[in-house]
Amino acid sequence: MDGLWQVVAALIPSIGVGLVFWFVMRAVIHADRRERQAIARLEAEESRSRHSGAVDEAGRVER
Repeated sequence: MDGLWQVVAALIPSIGVGLVFWFVMRAVIHADRRERQAIARLEAEESRSRHSGAVDEAGRVER
C-alpha cells in the first residue's frame, strides 16, 4: 500500500499542470470565440448601415 501512495504523489504535479493547461486553453478558445462573434456583429452592423444609406453625424449619406 505504501508504493501506491508514492505513485499517486508522483502523479499529482503532472495532473495539476495538465489541469492548469486545460483551463488556460479553454479560456483562450472561449475568448477567441467571443471576439470572432463581436467582430461579426460589428461587420454586419457596418454592412447594414452602408446598405441602408444611413446618415452620419455630419449629415452625409454613408455608402
